[in-house]
Amino acid sequence: MPTPAHTENGELESLLAFLAAQRGAIRRAALGLTDEQAAATPTAGALSVGGLVKHAANRERGWIVGTLMGRDLGERPDETTWADDFRLLEGETLAGWLKEYQEVATETEAIIRGLPSLESDCALPEAPWFPKGRRTARWILLHLIEEAARHAGHADIVRESIDGRTAFELAEEERAAAGA
Repeated sequence: MPTPAHTENGELESLLAFLAAQRGAIRRAALGLTDEQAAATPTAGALSVGGLVKHAANRERGWIVGTLMGRDLGERPDETTWADDFRLLEGETLAGWLKEYQEVATETEAIIRGLPSLESDCALPEAPWFPKGRRTARWILLHLIEEAARHAGHADIVRESIDGRTAFELAEEERAAAGA
């Protein structure tokens, strides 16, 4: 892992730090890409770096705002539109989705910090892939870390297929730019 999470301040801060680290890995995979490169699907699958940023932003908001907070987010992707959650559509840009992902991160952290505890719970939507019953904010954060890490790995593979750049190189480039 090119950028380990800093986790010295208790469970809540640790969970948020690990989620932030995985978000950072997804964003880093997009570092320096054009919209055309971000929309490219150079591997055997249909994943693109831009689509993964979009999907991660949408699903994090879905879990935190939609599921945990119970707010209506409009229609969820169905079988006919599900793939659109993984690609940049006409008029969408990588910069736009990176900005959205940062807004989602800020919103998530504010909501989680505002909960009485990580034991706050909610019912999961009815779907064959969800476990039955209620789950805590802790469980949702752990699930988001799991999903972001999975998609960060996808993004690393897609990025390396685009131009050969690895997560380690991109992390070094990001560190150098931040120090400049």
